[in-house]
Amino acid sequence: MMKLGRERFWGDRIARIGNRICKCLLFCVLACLLTGCHGSKGMQSFEVPEEFDESKQYEITFWAKNDTNVAQVAVYKKAIEDFQQLYPNITVNMRLYTDYGRIYNDVITNIATNTTPNVCITYPDHIATYLTGQNSVVALDELFSNEKYGLGGSALKYEGPTREEMISEFLDGCIVEGKYYAIPYMRSTEACYINKTYVEALGYEVPDVLTWDYIWEVAEAATKMNDDETYVLNGQNVMIPFIYKSTDNMMIQMIRQKGYEYSKENGEILLFNDNTKELLYTVADHVKTGAFSTFKISSYPANFLNAGQCVFAIDSTAGASWMGMGAPLSDIPEEKKVEFETAVRMVPQFDPENPQMISQGPSICIFNKADADEVLASWIFTQYLLTNEVQNGYAMTEGYVPVTVKAQNSEEYQSYLNGTDAVLHYDVKIAATKLLLEHTKDTFVTPVFNGSASLRDASGQLIENVAKSVRRKKTIDEAFMKELFEDVASLHRLNTGVAEGDVVGEQKKDLGPLPTEAKILLGTLGVTWLGILLYFVYEKKKKIVVN
Repeated sequence: MMKLGRERFWGDRIARIGNRICKCLLFCVLACLLTGCHGSKGMQSFEVPEEFDESKQYEITFWAKNDTNVAQVAVYKKAIEDFQQLYPNITVNMRLYTDYGRIYNDVITNIATNTTPNVCITYPDHIATYLTGQNSVVALDELFSNEKYGLGGSALKYEGPTREEMISEFLDGCIVEGKYYAIPYMRSTEACYINKTYVEALGYEVPDVLTWDYIWEVAEAATKMNDDETYVLNGQNVMIPFIYKSTDNMMIQMIRQKGYEYSKENGEILLFNDNTKELLYTVADHVKTGAFSTFKISSYPANFLNAGQCVFAIDSTAGASWMGMGAPLSDIPEEKKVEFETAVRMVPQFDPENPQMISQGPSICIFNKADADEVLASWIFTQYLLTNEVQNGYAMTEGYVPVTVKAQNSEEYQSYLNGTDAVLHYDVKIAATKLLLEHTKDTFVTPVFNGSASLRDASGQLIENVAKSVRRKKTIDEAFMKELFEDVASLHRLNTGVAEGDVVGEQKKDLGPLPTEAKILLGTLGVTWLGILLYFVYEKKKKIVVN
């Protein structure tokens, strides 16, 4: 009897506690549901105010990206200070990131709680995903053409570029779903940085336009070794003739140059096919001989180039100050550096008569807010980043080019291109800059849609996985390729299945990580059901004991 009494006492107590917990959890679930429903409505679409209310104080947040280049940070800070002199009622708070991916993840998380920044450095591929939040990003078409506050607007307190002074190839890359959701801030492309001294030592000359056949041939020649297992070319134990920094760009450009299919504007995925296999088999062949590697496998191409352990290093023109014998930002020890002549060329081509190279670089988007004047303040600041002083100042820090004809043709920028200072006018950086200036018409961008960022990642993943598998002595055959396509497509959620032969995926929406509210809701639901189950089990047990 005493045992039965103790069981009833503790059982009743547990039941009461469980009942309270269930009620509390049920309340939390309802609160989360209400919060979730409220957030799902999104923002009201932005309408341009007739006048900017300068009697109000505005505080806007600017998320920017920086590669630890203090000169770029200084340009941002000066731009904000100068802007606030013109508009003392607008306070700009800058938050610096070192990685675009972190900006992307933070924006996705903050969209759910309407706590996005006002102005953000980003990429159109990322914006396509941001648009899954209703009216979260401001379409800029009406702002572009606004007489007072648009591009070159009459009410602006500074001389910004007009629509006609924006470089069309760069501006058109900011179209998402038929509208402009961003403006370009800086533009770069990729360049091949070459140890010309080594190329000539191998008996070759550097052509004006590199071809893929040429790159592979010279890279293979550089793999020859001495009997003591040092390399003939450099006398060192390390030589990776050809290193590519961004394998997603590598795959995308090869596909474009060949005229193969990658994706369609509507989001249809066309990457996984026999043409892509053909390119991957070629990559595998040269990884097997040691002629080719990637940044993710080996490390920064610049470090190998500057140490005399690489012949061809492909990286962004925005990284030119790290490349070459006299690179002002080189971060390897002085004793490891070797003397050599650096040549800069376009990325290798399949058709040198019709070169194709990717256009990249940061753009700027504006997030919607409840206060239309706050959005307008954000737009006024964003346009200030297109003024000559900001454009030229930032472009001079690296191998970027300004995105306006106005800035490119300015006396200041032309003087920069023809300067002789060893650091500010570092010859490799100037050569990389001129490469893009001379070949702007040869640049391209890939279709932008919700999921295009994942497709880009998948493109590089194919090369990376092939290269790693070759190094692990795996057999690269049709069975391997089929499994590779399945794994990469599944990892990046790009299709509904992989068929035999050509593989065409159906793009799935990439909504990014779950918002915090969703995680809390799912967790709370799980705990609630567990509590209900425990309570039900106890009640059943109690009835059995009583009977």
